[in-house]
Formats: sequence, structure tokens, C-alpha cells
Amino acid sequence: MKNNLLAKIWPHLIAVVTFLVISYAYFYPQLSGQSLIQHDNQQYQGMSKEINDFRVKTGEEALWTNSMFGGMPAYLISTAYKTNLIRYVEQVIQIGQRPASYIFVAMLGFYILLLAFGVNPWLALVGAVAYGFSSYFFIILQAGHNSKMVALSYLAPMIAGIWLAYRNKLLLGGALAGLFLGLEINAGHLQITYYGAIVVLFLLGYIVVETIKEKTWTKFLKGSAVLMVAAALAVGANFSSLWFTYDYGKDSIRGKSELTHNQANQTSGLDKDYATAWSYGKMETFNLFIPNLMGGSSMSGVGTSGELYKALNANSVPNATQLAEQVPAYWGPQPMTSGPVYLGAIVVFLFIFGLFYLKGSLRWWMLGATFLAIMLAWGKNFPGLTDFFLNYIPGYNKFRTVSMILIIAQFVVPFIGFLALKPLFEDNFDRKKFLEAFTWSVIVTSSIALLFILFGGMVFDFSSPIEAQWPRQMADALRSDRAAMLKADAFRSLAYVLMAAGLLLAFVYKKVNIKLFVMGLLALILMDMWTVNHRYISSKDFAMKSQVAIPFPKSAANEQILKDTDPNYRVYNVSVSPFNDASTSYFHKSIGGYHGAKMRRYQELIDRQIGNGNMAVLNMLNTRYFIIQGQTEPEVRYNADALGNAWFVDKIQLVDNADQEIDALTSFNPKSLAIVDKRFEQQLTVKSFNPDTTAKIALLEYAPNKLVYSYTTSAPRVAIFSEIFYDKGWNATIDGKSAPYFRANYVLRGMMLPEGTHKVEFQFKPAMYEVGKNIDLASSLLLILAALGALGVELFRFVKKVE
Repeated sequence: MKNNLLAKIWPHLIAVVTFLVISYAYFYPQLSGQSLIQHDNQQYQGMSKEINDFRVKTGEEALWTNSMFGGMPAYLISTAYKTNLIRYVEQVIQIGQRPASYIFVAMLGFYILLLAFGVNPWLALVGAVAYGFSSYFFIILQAGHNSKMVALSYLAPMIAGIWLAYRNKLLLGGALAGLFLGLEINAGHLQITYYGAIVVLFLLGYIVVETIKEKTWTKFLKGSAVLMVAAALAVGANFSSLWFTYDYGKDSIRGKSELTHNQANQTSGLDKDYATAWSYGKMETFNLFIPNLMGGSSMSGVGTSGELYKALNANSVPNATQLAEQVPAYWGPQPMTSGPVYLGAIVVFLFIFGLFYLKGSLRWWMLGATFLAIMLAWGKNFPGLTDFFLNYIPGYNKFRTVSMILIIAQFVVPFIGFLALKPLFEDNFDRKKFLEAFTWSVIVTSSIALLFILFGGMVFDFSSPIEAQWPRQMADALRSDRAAMLKADAFRSLAYVLMAAGLLLAFVYKKVNIKLFVMGLLALILMDMWTVNHRYISSKDFAMKSQVAIPFPKSAANEQILKDTDPNYRVYNVSVSPFNDASTSYFHKSIGGYHGAKMRRYQELIDRQIGNGNMAVLNMLNTRYFIIQGQTEPEVRYNADALGNAWFVDKIQLVDNADQEIDALTSFNPKSLAIVDKRFEQQLTVKSFNPDTTAKIALLEYAPNKLVYSYTTSAPRVAIFSEIFYDKGWNATIDGKSAPYFRANYVLRGMMLPEGTHKVEFQFKPAMYEVGKNIDLASSLLLILAALGALGVELFRFVKKVE
């Protein structure tokens, strides 16, 4: 029995060890105590600093932060939903050093998927490596998109569970689907979950059609019932995060604007130009097969071995080496890119082979998903389909960077490619059909490579706006280098296709055995992907953990501002890109920040007022300090006109709508006048006030989720608080009694305060938070117990079967 059990589990143990070894071999600097330098992780540390500090100090969740964009909910930044027990499962699965553990989990998940579809374990091992080493994973890890990476890792095993549930493996399928859907949602990257749902819909389309053909409705209904329960528990486990993301989304830039200008560009979610800014070019799609088709990355240059470097030296241009290494090699239509979604020449070859060779309609359903993803990735370059989806497909317009949908192709291509090799390992295939499919796949992939080798210069001009003003000699040299990069990588892809084709042919004709074929294919795929991925992450991207732990050094300007002991003022740092940088938020309460879901009204304030240098608006936001770029380093400028935490106004100007409200800010004195939408008129018992030099209001107590003020006034007055209006959680009281407040000056809070001396308190307590915690706890506990029970039953059955 022991020998039988060992024989059954041996391939799986080898697979797990292989994944671990490969992952840590690539990220070997981690083994010597270094960490990967990730831009977005640094930004995350900046944006979450106040929230995390509050959690450490109090043990509570703030749910709000004032360190970015004047103030915003913390739901999409760093809220820890502690009663969602799925988060502890995540910690177990992602055990080890990151990012190596991310790649390990991605490979393990895809291995489970291929096993679920009956692929030989040794072949599944190679397929898992092919998926795990997709270049997009390494590009997003270099950028610091960790939540995206985690969400992608759980997509494959979730789909494996769905497939098993519809194949009468109800317990195991339900357990895998529910657990990994729960983990997928918990990763907190709903855009990946949304795109994963598209893959699932295409798979379900295939399953429904097969059910109709085979009339296996009982099996289908049982599987559906189990999966619905699993999905309900997975959603319930993440109820709080989903609810607050949905609720806040309506007020973020992913919600509909109240402004009526530029309506052709508006959707019920993101504006079209924002959503489609990162659109793939149609010809750029071929970089799925040829990595440097359009120069690769915007962050890497053409190097010192090409024509540009020679031209720079010939013209005695100073710093020629530095320029050649920094001038962007990328020349495609995107504003910039960290690199292409290169799937691997061998993997694309196997995918084409699978389309010709596989039986049944699953390949066509998956091809349909891939084509849809490619066309949607074109974004503004394919406006008909894009506009249809933005305007009519629920949820699609909530997400930016449409090119991200290519993760569907990243999933489907290796899936179909390795599914196609399954019959060859079972030695029951039609050799004639194999030769036909093999011939066509070689012809198609080789022809693509040869076309770019021979005619790339006729198809492309290799130009980008960056060299438009250059001397012609320099511009021509740069274009020549880019053309050479394309040709070199086209040759490279052709070579890998031919080597893989030769190996596959040798295996089919029994010139090499299974072991040699598996090792050879694994070696070729690793050679291909390892070297390309090394363009985006290498040892130079690592630093000691102590350095990475401090993302932003404290500058002299920061030191100077931090001497101010006032609990609440704001800083506007124009020495950086203020609305795409969270370094200021690491030290101060910032006017700017770094986040893809800032509040819609605040973004409009940036676009219409702050971006135009409106000092009245900056003053009402209590911008006490400016950081500007000096001759050698950033310098501080004190703003004496900042209005403070709160003040009384003398007059109210009512406006009819959002357009009038934001336009009124262009020329007004916020110290004496407040602009208020007429929807709040009923709260204004008085609209103008006699000057009162004795009236005063001051902030007594500050916490991210609690603000306490004291005021004195001889008559009822309107106070304006320099805090962002958000009525889905901020509750106001006067001397402990609930009191209404309203929106003023487009983004701030206002209150009608009675005469006398009183205390005003704002507390951020969303009504659904306590309810959500109970739903999270109950659902996640049931989900984990169900998963453990199902997996236990399957393990028992497996052992009994071996006996």
C-alpha cells in the first residue's frame, strides 16, 4: 500500500519541489536577505501610513484616512477585515518570501487546473511553469502590483473547481471553487476577478451546450447547485470588502459624474479617455509572440551596441552611454509600458497546434474568449466594441487600463496548448491528424516570425513622439536600433518554435522518451521565458530589506514641516507629480496622493480648480505648506492664508447644480462665502450673518476617524469644516446629540450651528461595518469548514482507492 501511495503522489511532490526551486532560483537575491524594489509597493506604504499607524496604536481600523486627496475612505487602501478568516488561509498559502511565493502559487494553481482536466502530471508540471513564467507576472511584480498577482494566481484553481463540479466531483469541485473564489475576491483586485468571470462565462457556455447535446441535466443541475452554494459562501466571506467597495465606488471616479460638460466622454463609470488611456495597438498584439516587437519597455533603452550610441559618440554628445540606456526603446501607441504581455513563442506554437488538433468545441469557446480579450485590449483603437462594452456591459466601465484584459489570453493560450498534448501522452492519438495539425502550427508561427524578419521595416516606421525634434541622424539611428530589436526577437521566436517542433516530432516518433521530452520542453520554455523576464526583473532590482522598509527618506523640507505641532493641516508638494505620488502622504496630510479610485468630486476639483492654481480652493483645503523644487533640493513655502480646520462664514450662495457649484469656486472668497447646492437649503435656517468678531471655532482632537471641535458664537452661524464631505459613514453630533451637516464648496462639510459654546464631533462609523463583520465571520468559517471536510473526504477516497 505504501509503495502504491508513494507512486501516486510522487509526481506531485516532484512538481511542488520543482516549482519551489524554480521560483527561488529566479528570485535568488531573496535568499540573501534582499527584497524586490517595487514602485507601487512604495506608494502603498505612503498611502497607507496613517491607517497602519492608527491600527498599530489602537488595534482598531480607521476606515478613513486624511493623508491623501484631502481625505478618503480607506476601504481600497489598507482596511483589514479581521473577521474574514479567508485572510488566514491566504497567509498559509502564500507562506515563504515574496515575490517568489507569488510565482510558486501561480504555478501550483495552474498545475491543479491541468490535473483537473486529466493532463498527465509530468506534462502539467511543464504547463504550470509555462504559465507561471508568463512575462506579465514579472512585469506587474516589478511594478509592485501584488494584489493583481495574487488574484491571478487563484484564477486557475477556481476554474479547476468549477470544471470538477460539473464532472460529478461535487465535493472536491465545490471545495476548490468556493475556497479559491473566496481567496480571489480577498486579493482585492476586482478587475482581475471581473476578467476571470469572463473566462468562466465562456467555459459555462461550452458546458451548457454539451449538456444540451448529451441531455445530462441532472449532472449539470447538481454541479450548479453546489457551485452556487460555494459562490455564496465565497462572496459572504468577503461581504464587507465587496459592500464598501461597491458603496464607495458610486462616489469615486468609477461612479457617474454630476457635471454635464464633456458628456460624450462620460460613462456611468470612468471617463472613456481615462479608461482607455492604456490601449494596445492592433499590431502590438503580436508581441504575445515576439517580445520586442515594439521595443519592449519604456523604462529600458536601446543599449550601447547599436546605431544610436554610435551616432551620439560620432557627434560628441556628452553622456552618450547614459542616453543610449535611457532613451525609451518602446515606440508603440501606449503612453508608456513596463513591457509586453509575452506568452512565450513555444506556448503560442502549442496553442496554434491545439486549435488544429483538439477535438470538441472547448477550444473554440476558449478561442472566442481570447479573441474578445484581444479586441477589448485595443480599447480606443477599436472604438466600436469598446464603446459598446463601456456603455452597455455591466461593470466594464469601472475599470481602467483596458489592456489588462489580455490576462485572459495569458490564461487560455497555455491551457489549450498543454491540453492539446494530453492525447500524445496517452499514446492513443491519430498520427495523421497530428501531422496535419503539427504542419499547420509550424507554418503559421514560422510565417509570422518570417514576415516580421523580412518585412518589418515595411510594416512599421519605428517612430515615437520622443524623437520628433531630434536631429535626423539621431532619429534615424534610434529607429534603426528599434528595427534591429524587432528582427532579433523575431529570429529568437522562430528558433524556439523550430526547436520545440523538433522535440515534439521526436517524441511522437519515439526518438525521445517521455522523460526526455518533458525535461527538454521544460528547459526550452525556461530558456525562453527566463531570459525575457530578466529584462524586467533582475538582481539589480533588489536591495537590502532595511532599505526597502523605508520607502521615502525624510528630506529637509519634510523635517521642517513636521516641526509644526498642529494636529491637522495639509501639504501641497509640487516638487513631485502631486496627484500620482504618495511620498508626501507618508509624512503629511496631502492635497495629492496616489490612488486609482480617488473621490470623483475631488478629481473634478483637481481638474477644474487645483490644477489651475486656484489659491482660494487651496486655502479652503487648509494648505498650510507648499513644497517646491529649489535649485538643489525641495524647499518649503508657508501659506499664511490657509483657512485652518474650520471657520465661520458670513454668507451662503445657493446654486442649482454641480456645474454651478464648481464654477462658483473659480472666483470667490472662501473665508466669508460658502457655495452650497440648493438640495441642502432646508438645513440653512439663516443664509447671511452679521459679522461677529468674538465667534471662534477650533479643532480640539484629531484621529483619522474622529474629529472634535469646540466653538463659541453669539448667534446661529454656518461653519465650514476643511474636511472632505462623505455622508456614507461620517456622523456628526453637537454636545452628543445627532446633528445634520451638508456639502459646501463642492467637496467640504458645512453645519448650521446654534448659538452658545458647544462641542461638535464627527465620527466615521459606516452603518454596515458591524453587520458586515458578522457576515464575513459566519460565511468564511462555513467556507473553510466545508472545504476542509470536502478535501478530507477526497483524501480518504484516494487512500482507499490506492489500497
